Amino acid sequence: MLTRLTVENYALIDRLDISFAPDLNIITGETGAGKSILLGALGLILGNRVDTSVIKDQTRNCIVEAEFDIEAYNLKPLFDELDIEYDGRPLFRRIITPSGKSRAYVNDFPVQLTSLREIGGRLIDIHSQHQTLMLANSAFQTGILDSVAAQNSLMNNYREDFQLLKKQRAELEKLTQEAEERLRDREYLSFQLHELQEAKLQADEQQELEAEQTELAHASEIKEVLMWASQRLTGADDNLLAQLKEIESAIGRIATFYPRSEELHRRLHSNLLEIKDLTSEISSDADRIEADPQRLDAVENRLGTIYTLLQKHKASSVEELLKIQSEYETKLAEMSGTEERIAQLTSEIEAQQQKTEALASRISEIRKQTAPEVESQIERTLAELGMPSAKLHIEIEPAEELSADGADHIRFLFSANRNLALQPVERVASGGELSRLMLSLKAMVARHKHLPTVIFDEIDTGISGAIADKTGEIIAELAKHLQVINITHLPQIASKGETHFFVYKKESDQTTSTQIRKLTPDERIDEIAKMISGSNISEAAKEQAKVLLSRTAH
Repeated sequence: MLTRLTVENYALIDRLDISFAPDLNIITGETGAGKSILLGALGLILGNRVDTSVIKDQTRNCIVEAEFDIEAYNLKPLFDELDIEYDGRPLFRRIITPSGKSRAYVNDFPVQLTSLREIGGRLIDIHSQHQTLMLANSAFQTGILDSVAAQNSLMNNYREDFQLLKKQRAELEKLTQEAEERLRDREYLSFQLHELQEAKLQADEQQELEAEQTELAHASEIKEVLMWASQRLTGADDNLLAQLKEIESAIGRIATFYPRSEELHRRLHSNLLEIKDLTSEISSDADRIEADPQRLDAVENRLGTIYTLLQKHKASSVEELLKIQSEYETKLAEMSGTEERIAQLTSEIEAQQQKTEALASRISEIRKQTAPEVESQIERTLAELGMPSAKLHIEIEPAEELSADGADHIRFLFSANRNLALQPVERVASGGELSRLMLSLKAMVARHKHLPTVIFDEIDTGISGAIADKTGEIIAELAKHLQVINITHLPQIASKGETHFFVYKKESDQTTSTQIRKLTPDERIDEIAKMISGSNISEAAKEQAKVLLSRTAH
């Protein structure tokens, strides 16, 4: 429950510090005094977004703090899940700077707003008169039914499965769209790849073929030169090798009396051996090289294929063509992988669909079993609130498709009078009837959800007299099981609480600020009397206020 709320520099509030009782807390005050401003400040603690216009003094921060007692509500697993240190009496703090920056803390530990919302949703349920409009919302109606059905764990499991199903469907849609877009690309890539693969390119092929082409194109000239060189080296008696041999022998003969000749002889011998090797290679090449028109055509054809592919793919070498070929192979493999993933994902979706539908079916059955209980509880409460002929029917029909709330389309059908046909609640209920219906629903949900705190902001709109008194009794009964904070303008309801706060404006020449104080017993009599008779309190109004308060006391 909420034990203390401190608000600083928010809207009309300079600074307020309020300690709440564990049962029924009544808040009253003049119209426009700022009663609902307190709820706006509390909303910051619950993770609501805010703009800098709520900051009263734009030179300093807006700070809201709330202390809770949550020892009895088994919330440690939630704190652990959010990685926040658990404390049975946590302190929540929200700071808004004039520049618009927002910081949130739980027990002085920085947290995200999503964490505040997650925890806040388990601590407080705020109902304002404007929230009555939510009665027409199918998701709200479904939430009401599920709260009583107490199938939170099953719904959580279902929503996890449903979100996975949505994710899988989105992925399948994306992959299918990509596959369709790639179909033409695949045909193009397959053709290009087939052409490259058919060419059977080799890394150094182009250079080797170009060298061979040059040799074959000049084969006759090359052979003629080589044969002439071979003849000069080895042909007649005066060939170059024979002459070099004679020179080597001559130099060798003078070695005994010309020592330098040994070095000359050695060098001549070495060169003679080298020339002999060259002679052998020249002779071999001369024998090998022959004009071969057919081979030349084959080489030129092969080079023509390579040159065509180079130009077509804007490549500068066979190596680059091979790289392009590898890229095509990779892209086509990815496309094949996409098709395999589509097939696999389709199978997974079918299995996930069946699993999710099975959970949705179980949820539907529980809802159908719970609906009569909800109908009877609400009708009993409405009868107490002066609507004995009111009827509520919860219509549960199959939805066209699965949603985050299951496989059902749920509508609350309502009739306030015996002779009127049941119709969707938003079409037939008046403002006062809607307020009583919402109170009945909220009271029922609060009991089933075991919320620490419920806040009613003028839920008594459109009612008065005995019905207002009965409304107060229901709220007071609810406060026996949980903390209730009730903002009201009706004396019958205001008299039901033991703790009564009064909100008022304090004005000076420079500023206007909202103040709040806890009323003493005598001040309560005056405040309730004022609610009965207006600003001029009569003795009769005081006596009536005492009567109302005495009923509560007993």
